[in-house]
Amino acid sequence: MRACHTAAAVSATFDEPNLVSCAGLVPVLRLAERAGLHAAAQQRVRLPASAGSAAANAGAKITSVVAGMVAGADSIDDLAVIRHGALPELFGGIRAPSTLGTFLRGFTWGNVRQLDAVARETLTGLSRRAPLLPGADSYAFLDVDSTISRVYGYAKQGAEYGYTRVRGLHPLLATLSTPIAAAVIVGTRLRRGSAGSAKGAASFLAEAITTARATGATGILLARMDSAFDSHAVVSTCVRAGVRFSITTKQTRPVRAAIEAMDPEGWIPIAYPHAIYDEDSGQWISDAQIAETTYTAYPSRRKSEQITVRLIVRRVKDKNVVPEQGELFTAWRYHAFITDSTLQLVQAEKQHREHAIIEQVNADLKDSALAHMPSGSFAANAAWLALAAIAHNLTRAAGCLASLFHATARTSTLRRHLITLPARIARRSRRIILRLPLSWPHRNAFSGLFTATHAPPGAA
Repeated sequence: MRACHTAAAVSATFDEPNLVSCAGLVPVLRLAERAGLHAAAQQRVRLPASAGSAAANAGAKITSVVAGMVAGADSIDDLAVIRHGALPELFGGIRAPSTLGTFLRGFTWGNVRQLDAVARETLTGLSRRAPLLPGADSYAFLDVDSTISRVYGYAKQGAEYGYTRVRGLHPLLATLSTPIAAAVIVGTRLRRGSAGSAKGAASFLAEAITTARATGATGILLARMDSAFDSHAVVSTCVRAGVRFSITTKQTRPVRAAIEAMDPEGWIPIAYPHAIYDEDSGQWISDAQIAETTYTAYPSRRKSEQITVRLIVRRVKDKNVVPEQGELFTAWRYHAFITDSTLQLVQAEKQHREHAIIEQVNADLKDSALAHMPSGSFAANAAWLALAAIAHNLTRAAGCLASLFHATARTSTLRRHLITLPARIARRSRRIILRLPLSWPHRNAFSGLFTATHAPPGAA
């Protein structure tokens, strides 16, 4: 691709007062308003008197931060994007980045918990306004995982070296999805960088289950976690809440003994992900196999607290062998998880592997608002995390209203197609008209989103 004109024939001037670069914020913020974001924030978030003027108008400030995040802001300074061009002509209550930074630094941990309640109410409202989780009334997945948010500099409260030997903070996330719907975030919790992966996991899981049920996951709910969350407290929380679980188990001595006692003839070959199929031999080269047995989890606890589960094991040939060296016996690597799922062996194992869906959410967040933890205050960063979850869910709901493709697209794709859409404001009588690009390739999707969010409230 080359320029069509010489350099001397092209000039640039900033003199158009009616242009906006993020016209997609119009339907998205309308959706947020109808989902109850502003009202919930104004009612629930009460900063202490010590915050002074920063405590005023919490609803407008929280909505401003979320709008900036939806438009791609990943730092406090970047929140100025909502003031660019003619956007102030379309929205009221826009706050400057300096005001929003002061507001976030006024948060206490109690205010963060209030913001968590706002996030839950907003997600529930979005689920009523958009087809966010189709099929959740039959079967849904609740995935819990932690991630390291790397930070730089030594002024960040709570930033420490953890198990990854990376200095940062250690957020805990819970996502809700269905077999045909992308994941939304039903819970966040920020922890110190040195915190163990499962610190506070049982109480966090209980909150996430409550939110998932309120969001519409009224059918079978399967909680999936990795081995860091393999504990009696976590499994007991699932059992008490009537939620099925599928948790990677640690390779303890009782687990290894149970694996060794399995019937050698009971292993079933499976098509392992990314394996190469050899048509000549008719086999999957990865040689993955699965088997199961009944297992009593947590045998060190009193008998009344022990839990009988299915122990499902996947084994893969160890390929770490020297070329041209004969194999005296096959060496295997074992990956085991415990579950109370009633699905058949192959289906249960496949569903457990799909827990990796939460890694996509982590990647989306780190490609958006969580690219940085913007403040030196731990509570401010915890609030930023909760607001990032609201922005993620709001963007996901907008995609569901736009088209089937956008319902499962990455948030960065949604921003490019639906949010950062240039427009010119035109006025006709008392109406405002957004003049959008004539040949915009995602015209139908944006029109679907705009129509859905601007229909009369009773028609939604």
